[in-house]
Amino acid sequence: MIQNNETMSVLIKNGRIVTASEDYIADLYIENGKIAVIGANLPHQAQKTIDATGKLVFPGGIDPHVHLDMPFMGTFSSDDYESGTRAALFGGTTTVIDFILQTQGDTLHNALKTWQQKSKKAIGDYSYHMAVTDFNDEVAKEVVDLIENVGITSFKTFMAYKGALMIDDGQMVQLMKVVKEHGGLVTVHATNGDVIDSMIAKHLSEGKTAPLYHYLSQPEVTESEASARFCDMLHYTGCTGYIVHMTCEGALNAVRRAGLRNQRVFVETCPQYLTVDASVYENDFEGAKWVMSPPIREKKDQAALWSGLQQGLINAVGTDHCPFTWEQKLLGKDNFAKIPNGHPAIEHRMELLFSEGVKKGRISLNKFVEVTATNVAKIFGMYPQKGTIAIGSDADVVVFDPEAKHVISKDTHHMNVDYSSYEGWEVTGKTETVLLRGEVAIENGKCHLEAGNGRFVKRGKTSYVI
Repeated sequence: MIQNNETMSVLIKNGRIVTASEDYIADLYIENGKIAVIGANLPHQAQKTIDATGKLVFPGGIDPHVHLDMPFMGTFSSDDYESGTRAALFGGTTTVIDFILQTQGDTLHNALKTWQQKSKKAIGDYSYHMAVTDFNDEVAKEVVDLIENVGITSFKTFMAYKGALMIDDGQMVQLMKVVKEHGGLVTVHATNGDVIDSMIAKHLSEGKTAPLYHYLSQPEVTESEASARFCDMLHYTGCTGYIVHMTCEGALNAVRRAGLRNQRVFVETCPQYLTVDASVYENDFEGAKWVMSPPIREKKDQAALWSGLQQGLINAVGTDHCPFTWEQKLLGKDNFAKIPNGHPAIEHRMELLFSEGVKKGRISLNKFVEVTATNVAKIFGMYPQKGTIAIGSDADVVVFDPEAKHVISKDTHHMNVDYSSYEGWEVTGKTETVLLRGEVAIENGKCHLEAGNGRFVKRGKTSYVI
């Protein structure tokens, strides 16, 4: 066991250091958990030296969208804070932002207490978004307190899941007004829940129960319409907003249109929407592995999302990591609407995006760092503590072999789930060594930190210039 000792010094030699804006060969000297010196051929002596010759050295990833130990559809996601943040570290992600879910009729602070208990087991660092599912005057006061005193500055809203998570447009606008006044951010699951619910009911009434009908119940228009409506509400209130897990060309075009009136809306997509298409639903119940909301889309949507990343319209890549075991997925074997929504991805985000994006010429190395770490840190008020390699920043550092080929499999991943949606997928590029606040977290295929090591990241207001 490695003790939590931030006086340990580390020297990373001869790595190719990549940030959102720079790319150069240098050494990193780390002391007291922070990056202390950057330079060529540093003379510093350290307690540990890592030779990064021929390797990439970039900031630890920040996953802005995970669901750990989350109650959903009568069960819980199968990764808790210990297994989930460990798997994240193996993939090069050192910080995650999880979603606290307010119980309708209860307070935000009671929900916070529940998640604070869950997160005591975290190995990697973490922060929270607060999902507001019941907005009223008392909740408005809590929102102000969370921004000003707790360091939770982002608030999730759902335009779907009526009766459990969804708030109406009137509540959305009132929340935006409060959040705007105090410098926070509203994030959204942007799909038209009413239309989706009606299509689910229609398909089930016709005896159509296979996973394919999960996809067919959520056509592109349900996401593009809701995304446009969210943009309009942001424009009306002047609030800063962020659309999570965008999947399709129509939704991206809604953001493009908002730009014509000089509006900036932050956008996140996920590796699954960049790498696979809706043909995954054609394999009978095997398609349950890909049942998530919004669903996997078409090839033309993949092309649009890659272009959105290149153009800067899409600012971040999260995972929407929400894993369920195969036994849990089987809860919907006779009814697609009862299949728990989500899939395991927290461990593969960095490597998939590098392999499919950088190695295939779709995005640059700088863009890779920008959308996996730096933009997330800026948008969600962690920068420059997190998300970059700079003097004074937390020493969250990944040493990455850009040429190593390996195969994704349930037999080798570290997530607490008994299948891999990407089973047999060969990727190029592998996380080799990971430091979290200057401590060696991952090395030689082992995790050297224990449950309880993770720290809550108190966030400020967005520093991303709009």
